[in-house]
Amino acid sequence: MDLPGIFKAYDVRGLVPAQLDAEAARRIGVGFAEFAGAETIAVGRDCRRSSPVLAEALGDGIVSRGVDVLDVGAITTDMAYFVSGARELPAVMITASHNPPDYNGMKFCLAGAAPVGRDTGLEEIRRIAEAPPTTPRPRGRIHTEDVRDAYVDHLFTIVDAEAIAPLRVAADGGNGMAGVVLPLVFDRVAAELDGLYLEPDGTFPNHPPDPLNPENLRDLEALMARRRPDLGVAFDGDADRAFFVDDRGVPLPGSTTTAIIAEWFLRREPGATIVHNLICSKAVPETIERAGGKPVRTRVGHSFIKQVMAETNAVFGGEHSGHYYYRDNYRADSGILTLLVLLEILSERGLPLSELREPYEPYVASGELNFEVADKEATITAVEAAFAGADVDHLDGLTVDLGEEGWFNLRPSNTEPVLRLNVEAPDRDRLEALVARVREIVES
Repeated sequence: MDLPGIFKAYDVRGLVPAQLDAEAARRIGVGFAEFAGAETIAVGRDCRRSSPVLAEALGDGIVSRGVDVLDVGAITTDMAYFVSGARELPAVMITASHNPPDYNGMKFCLAGAAPVGRDTGLEEIRRIAEAPPTTPRPRGRIHTEDVRDAYVDHLFTIVDAEAIAPLRVAADGGNGMAGVVLPLVFDRVAAELDGLYLEPDGTFPNHPPDPLNPENLRDLEALMARRRPDLGVAFDGDADRAFFVDDRGVPLPGSTTTAIIAEWFLRREPGATIVHNLICSKAVPETIERAGGKPVRTRVGHSFIKQVMAETNAVFGGEHSGHYYYRDNYRADSGILTLLVLLEILSERGLPLSELREPYEPYVASGELNFEVADKEATITAVEAAFAGADVDHLDGLTVDLGEEGWFNLRPSNTEPVLRLNVEAPDRDRLEALVARVREIVES
């Protein structure tokens, strides 16, 4: 059993079941129970075939240390965060998010949905799991509870159900976890749900649960072409991420969604702080400043964003990858809450999304480009040297700002021999020129 390998894989939210077997899950349950120091830990799971077995083993490890388990069953990841926040409980979600069916993994949080990452407890959990304590304790108990209605009630403390107009929404659940709660949400609003693949099925028979890949949006786009809804949305496997498509069938970049929602919050809380990661479009901080808010730039990743939101009392945070975080949602990300916020915005503005989005997209972006390299540090150093004199920072990898010529971020993967490049420029010609310039250095 390769626990170090498992915990390295956790950083990208996906673990191969051959590594993460029942015994490994039981040991991790022991480790998390000892680390969290709580009387009760909530455990949820997605619909993958391995998830019930892993959840049972994890729970057995937890109760073996005298800690109770609140089993909340098959849920979305943001529902696990809700339980953690509302009940002040640590929680574990068994899921591999957007990864293939034969993967699985775990997402941890402490009471109040506080994130657990590599530098905030994961190494300690691993240390305990590798050498679990043997001192016997009276076993804890397992309780089960359906939290769906409470979760939906919570969503409508943030969004005004009565403010949502009778819009039509096409939603692709990808046979993931969005389908367990999405119909309950639409029972509360005037908007109409036109659902696709809402039945949870851990084999993901229709397409992989990764809407970041444009190929996986094809069925949603076909449904939208037939039904002409006001908005399309596709969820990943555990529904903490959502990707949106406008009324003309054109996907929204995560930066556009972040900017639109940021401005909406700033109308309600003038001067508030909004957090965004460093690969978001420049349009995001520009929108925030124009609306009178304070933009705060962070590293990529949920644990960094949640930490900075707590430190700054930010009302909202967004990532280009489709994660959106809300102060009043325990600073946790939620795809379904983001859908409701967009519906309220569309209802208020009275514009089709294809028109509403235009002011928030003044730049052209490359999307994320990946390069396999033998020496990541040496390659980044060579790129920085080639752009001597430019505005440079090292918040997360290397960011180079060339003013009117554009900017780029080049950062290393934590788990692969890969560098990830994101480029943005005022127009397509300058974008392609900057991509080609960086590519030449990296590939040489």
